[in-house]
Amino acid sequence: MKDKRPLTIIGILIVVLAIAVVPFMVDTEASFIVYFLFMTFCYITISQAWNLVGGYTGQMSMGQHAFFGLGAYTTGIIWLHNLTHTGYYFDPVTMILSGLVPVVLAIMIGIPLLSRLRGDYFALGTLGMGQIIQVIFVKGGKFTGASDGLHLPSTIYSSMRPYYWTGLILAIVSTALVYFMTQSRIGLALRAIREDETAAASHGVHVLGYKIFALGVSAFLCGLCGSLYGIYLFHINPDSVIKLDWTLYPILMCVIGGTGSVLGPIIGALFMTAVFNLADIYLVGISPIFAGILIVIVMKFMPGGLVGLTEKMAFARRKKTA
Repeated sequence: MKDKRPLTIIGILIVVLAIAVVPFMVDTEASFIVYFLFMTFCYITISQAWNLVGGYTGQMSMGQHAFFGLGAYTTGIIWLHNLTHTGYYFDPVTMILSGLVPVVLAIMIGIPLLSRLRGDYFALGTLGMGQIIQVIFVKGGKFTGASDGLHLPSTIYSSMRPYYWTGLILAIVSTALVYFMTQSRIGLALRAIREDETAAASHGVHVLGYKIFALGVSAFLCGLCGSLYGIYLFHINPDSVIKLDWTLYPILMCVIGGTGSVLGPIIGALFMTAVFNLADIYLVGISPIFAGILIVIVMKFMPGGLVGLTEKMAFARRKKTA
């Protein structure tokens, strides 16, 4: 059979290029499609981050909202207190630091939690960590703005275009990072840990080290996305950036699209962003109930998500033609 990888790469480049030129085709300040795609890019980034920990490593992290919020707050604090003496507005230094600070938290909580807790216990531990971070920022006084949060200078805003393209870059980087990691020996180790930690350890895999590494990379991606979202809001507070939705939505999107696959979070983020927006219009007030019902249906009839369903359909067609 011919190698189809060059055609796949060309197809991906064409799609990315088509998405990248959208802001030149529409009015970015009035077009809903720009906002829709921007939010989709953010959801892809944090979904890929959770997928690396939950889908590939098998660790049910429920603290992604803490990493996301910490990234946003780091950007706000650096900006308002002039800590790095840089431009701040889409400043790469500030955004990278906003990704690294959550990594420190991931290592600090990862060593005690991942070395002792498994499954549901680890999920509860990370959930508790997220709630602690939220309380810290609420009680942080003037440094974190307390419950009112931090107000960034919104007069600097000029266009939605830099948000759109930065979100697209983060979505591409997170997807590429997860893809190349999972195609390497790291990916083999993560999948081995997911399937059987004891067997993986017996074959020389440093289980705790790989778990912490995956959690750290996930925290870095969440922090970058939180930084971008904080700049987008210009008002960073616990209710907007440390709410539990930033953990539940990535899990939902991975489940819908297909956990443990690179394509799953992309499909899930695109599909669920559309569902959320339609639900906000036609199911005002009950959209969370609708999302919950959708999760139950998918878990019951499509445990492998949309990616798993398409793979089953393709296998059935091949079997029929064989």
